[in-house]
Amino acid sequence: MVRVPQSYLSVEGFARRSGVHPELVYRLVRLGLLEARAEPTGDLSFAPEQLRTLARIQRLRCGLALNYAAVGLVMDLLDRVAELEAAARHRRRAALHR
Repeated sequence: MVRVPQSYLSVEGFARRSGVHPELVYRLVRLGLLEARAEPTGDLSFAPEQLRTLARIQRLRCGLALNYAAVGLVMDLLDRVAELEAAARHRRRAALHR
């Protein structure tokens, strides 16, 4: 049994909590859709926030019938839109306070 720091999840724990097969977890890491850190043992571990990322991947894949490569592209675009919207909100607030 691999010991992972309490705040991080092992591949098996991550897969169990998200309801997916561990092989899918490895595949998503290889595709760059999930971020993992390598433990000194060589095993991967995941920050709990990555559970939200996986849920987002699953929603996009099922809701839009996208392959995983397309999911990555859509996630990048959605993140960029969110950044631009936040910057626009910041500019509007700054203009109101002048």
